[in-house]
Amino acid sequence: MNNSKWNVPKTDPVIPAALQGAGYSPLLAAILHVRGLSTPELARNFLENTPDLLGDPLLLIDMPQAVMRLTRAIAAGEKVAVYGDYDVDGITSSCMLTDYLRSKGLECTLYIPDRLEEGYGVNNAAIEKLHSEGVTLIITVDCGVTTVEEAAFASSIGVDMIITDHHECREVLPEAIAVVDPKRPDCSYPTHDLAGIGVAFKLLCALEGSAENIINRYADLVAVGTIADVMPLTGENRYIVKKGLDKLANAPRPGLRALIEEAGLGEKKISATNVGFTLAPRLNASGRLGHVDLATSLLLADSQQTAAGLAADLCQLNRDRQALETDIWQQALEMIGDEKPDVPIVLASENWHQGIIGIAASRLTEAFNVPAIMICLDGEKGKGSCRSCGSFNLFEALSECSEHLEDFGGHALAAGLTVRRENIDSFRAALADYYRSHPSEGVATLDFDLCINSPDLLAMDCVEDLERIEPCGSGNPRPLMCLPGAVLTDITPIGSGKHLRLRLEKFGQTYEAVFFSHTAEELGLRCGDCVDAAFFPQINEFRARRSVQFLIRELRRHETEACAAILRGDISDDDAPFCPDRAAFTALWLALRNRGGSLSAPLDRFFLGLCPTVRDEKLCLCLKVFEEFGLVSVQLEGDMLTVSCIPRREKVNLDLSELLQRLRRLNAGAQG
Repeated sequence: MNNSKWNVPKTDPVIPAALQGAGYSPLLAAILHVRGLSTPELARNFLENTPDLLGDPLLLIDMPQAVMRLTRAIAAGEKVAVYGDYDVDGITSSCMLTDYLRSKGLECTLYIPDRLEEGYGVNNAAIEKLHSEGVTLIITVDCGVTTVEEAAFASSIGVDMIITDHHECREVLPEAIAVVDPKRPDCSYPTHDLAGIGVAFKLLCALEGSAENIINRYADLVAVGTIADVMPLTGENRYIVKKGLDKLANAPRPGLRALIEEAGLGEKKISATNVGFTLAPRLNASGRLGHVDLATSLLLADSQQTAAGLAADLCQLNRDRQALETDIWQQALEMIGDEKPDVPIVLASENWHQGIIGIAASRLTEAFNVPAIMICLDGEKGKGSCRSCGSFNLFEALSECSEHLEDFGGHALAAGLTVRRENIDSFRAALADYYRSHPSEGVATLDFDLCINSPDLLAMDCVEDLERIEPCGSGNPRPLMCLPGAVLTDITPIGSGKHLRLRLEKFGQTYEAVFFSHTAEELGLRCGDCVDAAFFPQINEFRARRSVQFLIRELRRHETEACAAILRGDISDDDAPFCPDRAAFTALWLALRNRGGSLSAPLDRFFLGLCPTVRDEKLCLCLKVFEEFGLVSVQLEGDMLTVSCIPRREKVNLDLSELLQRLRRLNAGAQG
């Protein structure tokens, strides 16, 4: 059902009164508190998202030189080329810069290399071709920072280059008019986390002399590129993306409007999640399958009629991509076999599609929790897509193993490489050795914002209020909730069996849920099972009816190990946050008395409906305190728990409990 370690908060949600008084719902107030925004002022500064979050573009090193050269090109009417990448970041960057320069009267060629024939980045053949067509200036977007030899070649034939990129730099930078990259060690720009389109956006802001004009015109493209490249949605990125989502909802360019309609989002609120999981994959499909011109034509389309046809073609291309992805995935699983890998996966084949292997590598990384490299062989060489996980820095690893490679580039979590066929085995061994000596903190973890202890937190108005924290993504993740000890009452396959609709019962209420990309067989659960749900709460709109719905991230059988340890008397300092208060003691005692003073049930179901708003671990500590005073007998045999009340005439003072006093001391020490 899942491969993750769950980091569930041990304390109940804290809802600052000051935030509630400022108009925030209990749920949003609790989330803001968890994220260090516990005062109305901090919360307002984060949520209001003002233009002063934008940095001065001239703080990017080499930006003044880039602006001067482009200004000269515009004044002289030079023929220029925008040289981009074939992913969504590169496509949106290329289209934005091309559209802007053409609007200034320049003859501007948009050039994106063919993924299958040319591969990633700038190449000499393309430079020579552009030169033969009269291009005197090439501006790169989302690529170029490692093209030392190519920049030297361009200079030798009289072609100037302005490089804008956001990838990791090597020790030697290209000799160009300007190399604008926030990751340059000598760059003083306040953030290093701009996407490729973010850097291109800053170039246009500097050139125009007005960030407002560029945002009003291109915020939708900047948002799509930034979200698709999984940049942190904080600070400047958060401001730009929020503006872009507003533009996507109200006045997107014809191509994006057509894509929104064709993808089935026409009646839905456009969120960062919609962009990342619905729009971006469709744009990406064009580059992956060697038809990047389809996406660029769509984004540059100036009529809705033209855009509608291109959007339909793009969505069909995405369906073709999905079929190829499934086939490669199955082949990769067969090659791995039954033994779970404990070092990076390195697979190669002549039968794979170069544009799809990156997706398969990502799925392998998620499934096995180790880095994965998929290599598409063509003759004596292979081109690979690499994905990492945990804290393992892939770029550094490839640098250390570079003697086995022809070329490589990328980020800490994603990269590409070229390798000779005969060097694949030695590369695999070298990477495994490096991985063993640089272990990742690797087990994938689910870090929860809250453990839900009340149905009030899941009320419609609370879930609606969560929209104020958007846009969510990297750096500002969607609030992840844990609902422990719910009963799974219905499992219904949907989407031709690829997805599931579920029903969960908790707090005497029924909650609808959807679990995408999971079949009933993969779920490994049956109706009636007691489960813990990791989920994102959202509002579902269907036929004018709005309801709270859970988007399931993972589902597991109700966790009882901590409870079993407490009941056995193995109570550690880690259990201190579950220290019960008088209300918990009273609630449990009354519940036991109402059940006739005796109760026997499997541990994972024992507390169901007993005290719905009190954590199971806290109730177990209550039982141990009751047991300490001879108020109950507690028997745990296998997975069966039996608790019986023992009649007593005299009253007891629970505050005298040694266990309770110990837990309180631990809590007081932690707070001090």
